[in-house]
Amino acid sequence: RIISMTFCHEEPFVMVSENVLGKPKKYQGFSIDVLDALSNYLGFNYEIYIAPDHKYGSPQEDGTWNGLVGELVFKRADIGISALTITPDRENVVDFTTRYMDYSVGVLLRRAEKTVDMFACLAPFDLSLWACIAGTVLLVGLLVYLLNWLNPPRLQMGSMTSTTLYNSMWFVYGSFVQQGGEVPYTTLATRMMMGAWWLFALIVISSYTANLAAFLTITRIESSIQ
Repeated sequence: RIISMTFCHEEPFVMVSENVLGKPKKYQGFSIDVLDALSNYLGFNYEIYIAPDHKYGSPQEDGTWNGLVGELVFKRADIGISALTITPDRENVVDFTTRYMDYSVGVLLRRAEKTVDMFACLAPFDLSLWACIAGTVLLVGLLVYLLNWLNPPRLQMGSMTSTTLYNSMWFVYGSFVQQGGEVPYTTLATRMMMGAWWLFALIVISSYTANLAAFLTITRIESSIQ
């Protein structure tokens, strides 16, 4: 069987290899090599010609198609072979084979110079939030000191630990960074206060860790194109 095929000239898929006056043109290229391999494997011959208007095919105002797609729609050709983009409109009128090549455009950029920021660890939180956290540490430390001053804890015989304001602040800060403290607070009010503070510290530390990981990831993939 002789199959009629149409194409559009597009290097390196279809190119003219020989154009002698008075003789049929000869073509070469990647698509021609695929076509020859299919012809030998399936046992068919083909006649190939270029689309009359040298276009790939687009819908017209009257609903018809021009170009390579138009040749298939009007059944003047059995197969069209070219570097043809698959679009929904074309898929409605012709059938496409599985694409064998994806083409995309890339842009090369010079890699931006990395700068070392000594305060990058503070980036996950806003400055106002850090100020609120610092103020909360001071406030809770003051409340813990007042609770122990109003109701002093019972220390063991010979213990030299004192519940001063400095020790209370240090204890609250140590618990916030999950390092603990050295001052024993045994009163119920203080323990309730510290239980709420530990829960607050857990939430803040977890949020900071998640935001820090996201911040470092976004910094790595950030594009320099504005």
